[in-house]
Amino acid sequence: MDDEAQIVYVQTHGTDEISKAATPFYLATAAAAMDMEVSIYFTMHGPTLLTEDAGELTVKDGGAPLHTFISQAQGIGVRLLVCQPSLNLVDLEMEDLIDGVEMIGGAAFNDMAAEADAVISF
Repeated sequence: MDDEAQIVYVQTHGTDEISKAATPFYLATAAAAMDMEVSIYFTMHGPTLLTEDAGELTVKDGGAPLHTFISQAQGIGVRLLVCQPSLNLVDLEMEDLIDGVEMIGGAAFNDMAAEADAVISF
């Protein structure tokens, strides 16, 4: 049995509600720095945050661009996972997303969530 804590963040909001974009990356990065196994699952409108253009957006005027938070998370080992039906919902394809994003299906997400110590939704 793996003793490393596992956290899954679920990001349902996208560029339509940019004010809710940075927090999951920030928390995931902090958890990974605490030696936890961390993933962010992007569903519903969440995948819109994973495009190059979205990375230039800021949560507030004068704030760091979203790609700063994404790079920090990826750099410390946070897995970025995307839901295929959600890509269809927001008219995106895997080729439209930044490097390092993995696609998983509903069954894989449910397995991950069932094994996680915490699942937190935004």
